[in-house]
Amino acid sequence: MRITNMLHFSEYHRFVVTRDFSLSSLDMKMLSTIYQPMIGAYAVSLFHTLFLQLPADKVGTSLMEQQRKLFLALELETSESGRKFFIEQTSKLEAIGLLRTTRRFVEASDDYVYEYTLFAPLSPNEFFKNQHLTLLLRDKVGKYMVFALRDELLLPEPDGLKEANSENLSVPFYELFRLNSQVVDLELEQALFESAASKPSEGRPEVAIKGFQYSDIIMHFPRESYNRSFVERLKYEPEQMAQINFVAKKYSLYLTDMCRLLDEEGVFAPDGALVLELLQHKANLVFRQDKKRGEERMRYRSKVEQVYAADSGDGGAPAAVEKSVEMEYYLEVPDIFQGECSQHQYNYILRNEPYTYLLEKIFSKGTVPDGLLDTLAKVDLNYGLSEEVINVLIHYLYVNKRSWSKASIEFSVTDMLAKQVGTYEQAVDYIREQTKYKEAKSTKNGRTPAGAGSARSGAGRGKQQKPVLPMVDDQSAAVAVRTAEEREAMRRRAQMLDGKM
Repeated sequence: MRITNMLHFSEYHRFVVTRDFSLSSLDMKMLSTIYQPMIGAYAVSLFHTLFLQLPADKVGTSLMEQQRKLFLALELETSESGRKFFIEQTSKLEAIGLLRTTRRFVEASDDYVYEYTLFAPLSPNEFFKNQHLTLLLRDKVGKYMVFALRDELLLPEPDGLKEANSENLSVPFYELFRLNSQVVDLELEQALFESAASKPSEGRPEVAIKGFQYSDIIMHFPRESYNRSFVERLKYEPEQMAQINFVAKKYSLYLTDMCRLLDEEGVFAPDGALVLELLQHKANLVFRQDKKRGEERMRYRSKVEQVYAADSGDGGAPAAVEKSVEMEYYLEVPDIFQGECSQHQYNYILRNEPYTYLLEKIFSKGTVPDGLLDTLAKVDLNYGLSEEVINVLIHYLYVNKRSWSKASIEFSVTDMLAKQVGTYEQAVDYIREQTKYKEAKSTKNGRTPAGAGSARSGAGRGKQQKPVLPMVDDQSAAVAVRTAEEREAMRRRAQMLDGKM
């Protein structure tokens, strides 16, 4: 129950209880053995208290009374703590589908009236088909206790009847009964219409299947397939259909793709259950393969358009407008461009020229490697990075001596795409942040980055990370010339130590 203002909920407000069922012995056992471990005894006691507001042999809506009656029946304090506890217990009942709380505003009394609509506990078959409730029960009592409760409440079908053929022998209504259509009772029809239209029936919320329907899948599924019988069971398994549509939406699969995956071996367990992990693995492979083919088609189409534009000689699209670079976003000219262009000209090239022009300048001793061209073409055409951003990336790789491998480039491109880098200015800010981070990391590890030696030497006389070790001068000392007698004495000393003398 969502109550934002505690003044709108008190023991003085009135309430009604609505239900259209009566508790059977099986329902009572489900409440005590299944629902009570999940929500607690107080919530189950509240459910029984609300249930008894109507006689057990009747359904409908109870009389309007003050909520003080519920507080006294549950021995709750008529205070803020008691109200919060009552709201907490109703929230537990609402979360597991046993209660729905509605607030109505009555103009005659200028106050709210709370309507508590009760729902019958699920049958054992329906409960253990509900994945959320089963997992909650497992978290409360453990896996093996869930197995024990299921075996206690569900009696299995005899083994001899599982594989036997069945035939429906039930007699339909109109084969046994005949209605008198000659007499028209307007009073009866009016009374039945009023009772039916007074309040529409509101059952439990069902699992809404969005996406592929069972009829779509079974229509396109092969008849001779080994998994045909398992797919036919999906008509009565709405949760498995929801899982299939979730996988299809997650990996952007078409109906034909999903039918082909359901026809794969191992997608269904021997008991007919859907193996979700294997289905997602195979769907991921199909998704990656389709993505790779789509990228290849896009690059091939771009190459064809470029060749056609070059052959036609019409120049293709009109020339792009030249963009200037502000001074604060100027990048330093690398050594390979020193003497060829100024800083202004170099930044103009980065902003307005295609990345292939920059690569030709860097790899001027030969042709640009095909692998690098393919990687950057993928970045340009498939990932959608602009030419100016790619040029800044190339500048960053060259100046910082980064690897030109595909993995290194895609790592940087992925980071730029995730940070929404789309303009020249954003790309410059990005590489400056990366450079500062690298310098800070090097300083933290005790290594001085290039150009920072003088800054460290004059940074003060603070605590040093390592002791200053004496350095050995690279100067050869004068070697004294030994006489023949000294060499002979050394030879004898060595022989004596070796035991030869």
